[in-house]
Amino acid sequence: MASSLFFLTIALLSFSCFPQPHGKTQPRPFILPIEKDPKTNLFYTSVRIGTPQHKMDLVIDVGGPFLWYDCNNSYNSTTYHPIPCGSKKCPGDSGCSGCNGPFKVGCSNDTCGAFIINPLADSIFSGDTGEDVLFLSNTKVSNILSGCTNSDAFTGDYGVLKGLPKISKGILGLARTKLALQTQLSLSHNLPSNFALCLPSSNKNGLGNLFIGGAPSLVPILKQNNDSSFFLTTPLIVNPFSTAPVFGEGDPSYEYFIVVKSIKIDDEVLNFKPTLLSIDNKGNGGTKISTMQPFTVLHSAIYKPLVRDFVKKASDRKIKKVAAVAPFGACFDFSTIGRTITVLDVPTIDLELEGGVHWKIHGGNSMVLVNKEVACLGFVDGGKEPKTSIVVGGHQLEDNLLEFDLVSSKLSFSNSLLLHKTRCSKLVSFFPIPQGVMMS
Repeated sequence: MASSLFFLTIALLSFSCFPQPHGKTQPRPFILPIEKDPKTNLFYTSVRIGTPQHKMDLVIDVGGPFLWYDCNNSYNSTTYHPIPCGSKKCPGDSGCSGCNGPFKVGCSNDTCGAFIINPLADSIFSGDTGEDVLFLSNTKVSNILSGCTNSDAFTGDYGVLKGLPKISKGILGLARTKLALQTQLSLSHNLPSNFALCLPSSNKNGLGNLFIGGAPSLVPILKQNNDSSFFLTTPLIVNPFSTAPVFGEGDPSYEYFIVVKSIKIDDEVLNFKPTLLSIDNKGNGGTKISTMQPFTVLHSAIYKPLVRDFVKKASDRKIKKVAAVAPFGACFDFSTIGRTITVLDVPTIDLELEGGVHWKIHGGNSMVLVNKEVACLGFVDGGKEPKTSIVVGGHQLEDNLLEFDLVSSKLSFSNSLLLHKTRCSKLVSFFPIPQGVMMS
C-alpha cells in the first residue's frame, strides 16, 4: 500500500478552485433515477459502462471519493484504458499495480493504483485507476476516470461488495474530490458545480432522482402552495481532519458537514453537552450527511435524551410504547399513532442549523414501520466515542430535496416534500428540461 495512501492522491480540492462554466453554452444537466433496496435500505442508480455496454447498479455514496465498479473475471471492455503510473491523469503518488495475466480490464502492469473503499466492508481493497466510456441514457460520456477491482479475488467475509444490495456492482461517489462523478461531468460538460439529491421512501412510491449540474424548478410547487420559503439554506463546512477509513496525514475531510446548533422535540430543547455539536481539534464531533447509513446515528449522549424526551412527548399524545425492536431503542403500537400529511402524527424533531434555519423531521422521516403492528423511532445509538456525533442517514433524507452547491459551499433543503403534497418521484415533471438534456 502506498505510503501516502490513495485519498491523499485523490487531491482534495475546493470546487471554487475549478474553472467555472462560461460562454453561452446551454447547461445540460444529467438526471439519474434512484431506487431503494428494501433489504439494505440503501439507494442505488443504474449506469452503463464500457464497450460492450455493461449495466451497473451502483450504490450512491455522497461521501464516496470516486466511482468504482466490479471488473471481475467475466467483465471486459474494448474502450477501457488503464492509467499509467506517473502520468498526469494518475492522481498524485497513488502507487503502481501489476498483474500476472491474462491481461484485461483490472489486470495490467505499471497501472495507477486505486484504493477501493466500501464503507460497509471491513477492509480496504486494491484496484486500478482507468478511464472508459460512461453511458447515461443514449448519451456517451468519454474518458471518465474511475476505479475497478476484481470481486473474484476477494471471498467470504472480505468481499468487496459486502453489505451492498445483491444487484449492486459498486459505488458512485459524490464527495468533494476531483474524481467524484459530479466533478468530472461538471468540468467536461460545462455544468454548474452542484448536484441535487431526492431519495425515494420506497419503490412503490416511485423513483427518486440524482440531478448533476442542476436542480428541479420549484416554481410550480411554490405557486401551488404560496410558499416562498420552500428552500432553506445552510453552510456546508469542511472538517479539517479526514473521517475516511483511509487518508493521508493532515488531509481534511471530503465528506459533507453541516452545523447543528441545537435539537428540539416539539419545540423543547434537548439537554446534552453542546460541545458534541462542534468539531474539536482532532476532528471529532459535528454533523455530517451520509447515504451509506440507513438511519441517523447519534452519539450516546445525544441518543439517550432524544429517546427519553421523544417517548415522553409521544406518551402525552396517548401513543403506546411497546418492546423495542433492534436496532431501534423506542418502539410504539402502530394502532395508537394518528395520521397526518407527513404519514404519522408523532412529535417533531427539529434540527436548528447555522444561519437560523430549521430542518424539521416529521413522522414520515422519524418513524420506521418494522411490521404491521409496530413503528419505531428511526435513530440508532452510535456509542460513546463515535468519530462524528451526528450522522444524518438515508431514512431521514427520504422525500427531501437536497441541493449541494459546491461553489458557494452551501446546502439547500426542502424539508419533507409531503408537506407540499408531492414526493421525490414527482420532481422530474417540474424540471425545465432543455433540448438535449441527459436522462438516464
